[in-house]
Amino acid sequence: MDIMKQFSLEGKVALVTGAAYGIGYAIAKAYAEAGAKIAFNCRGQEHMDKALAAYKKDGIEAHGYICDVTREDEVQKMVADIEKELGTIDILVNNAGIIKRIPMLEMKAEEFRQVIDIDLNAPFIVSKAVIPGMKKKGHGKIINICSMMSELGRETVSAYAAAKGGLKMLTRNIASEYGADNIQCNGIGPGYIATPQTAPLRTPGHPFNSFILSKTPANRWGTPEDLMGPAVFLASDASDFVNGHILYVDGGILAYIGKQP
Repeated sequence: MDIMKQFSLEGKVALVTGAAYGIGYAIAKAYAEAGAKIAFNCRGQEHMDKALAAYKKDGIEAHGYICDVTREDEVQKMVADIEKELGTIDILVNNAGIIKRIPMLEMKAEEFRQVIDIDLNAPFIVSKAVIPGMKKKGHGKIINICSMMSELGRETVSAYAAAKGGLKMLTRNIASEYGADNIQCNGIGPGYIATPQTAPLRTPGHPFNSFILSKTPANRWGTPEDLMGPAVFLASDASDFVNGHILYVDGGILAYIGKQP
């Protein structure tokens, strides 16, 4: 067995939702370097133009599609277009997501529903759209971007934690339901990653920044690049007997009780 070939994505078609920047972009870039053809979505043309320019600058031929992943009709059309232009999707990364940091008693039900819709309903919709092609082809990889909030609660993130906890169980259920079709569904649970979403929390002197560093054995924020290797592993043949697993890439936070005061 050539172990390096086990990690190759040569010729595979990968759809990474919300891969205009941040974690999704880093994962798509890793897949391209491993040999995959890259498809991604944006909800608007402005973000799409910026993303395509970034991919081009990095020497990546990425195929962008305007699509709202909470709308089943748009998702079905996007998947059909990808299959027509690139081939059957081998790898799906459900990365698109939002967070609203609002105390529960101040959060409107409409705001709660919006987070659930994007962070939980959309992965269901997109997975549902790609699974038939994967079944027909005889294999497939679905990777859901979960969170430490799939395991832990924290003030102001009730909707996000509820969505990511649900996504963890959706991951396990897809693995249970379609494992016999040689489809592996796993999750990645990032720790606190330096992205535009977390930028407000990482300002110098911000108490949350100090809190995170004190709770992380690695003593730093993660980077999108820290997720590239785990994402390639879960998309490759090397993980063919890994199913229903959440791989936490968190610098050790979930293993650590914290320093004694």
